[in-house]
Amino acid sequence: MKRMHVAVNCSHLEASLNFYRIFFNAEPTKVKDNYAKFELDSPALHFSLNVRPFEKKGVLNHLGFQVDNTEDVLAMGERLRKANLLTIDEMGTTCCYAIQDKVWVYDPDGNAWEIFYTKADSEFESAGEQRDISLCCTPSSGPVSIEFGSWKK
Repeated sequence: MKRMHVAVNCSHLEASLNFYRIFFNAEPTKVKDNYAKFELDSPALHFSLNVRPFEKKGVLNHLGFQVDNTEDVLAMGERLRKANLLTIDEMGTTCCYAIQDKVWVYDPDGNAWEIFYTKADSEFESAGEQRDISLCCTPSSGPVSIEFGSWKK
């Protein structure tokens, strides 16, 4: 296999392109009026944006990248913050039956991305109070609507 492919719908292509240029630290390889794609080598990812009407209540939980160590998590978080993207840091958290260091960021349509390093396995799915009800380790309690006014600090 050459690359993993992920395609997401977006409501405003230019806003999504601005976000993903920063997030991937790369330029798209193709941009049309209603479509754009990034073909990344590291990680090996073919990522496309499709301008389509959609409900903001989907089945997608979140997307993410596993990195080699905590330093990589911190470096990615710092790069995103320097670009004025709002991040959520979770260091030493227990989530998805693992102890992890991670940083979260949301794209303009509310898709959650995590950059994480798994430090150890855990016997527990999560520990403590959940900070964000839209992320992976939150017990399901029915649909919750979250609206953001700005993607920058």
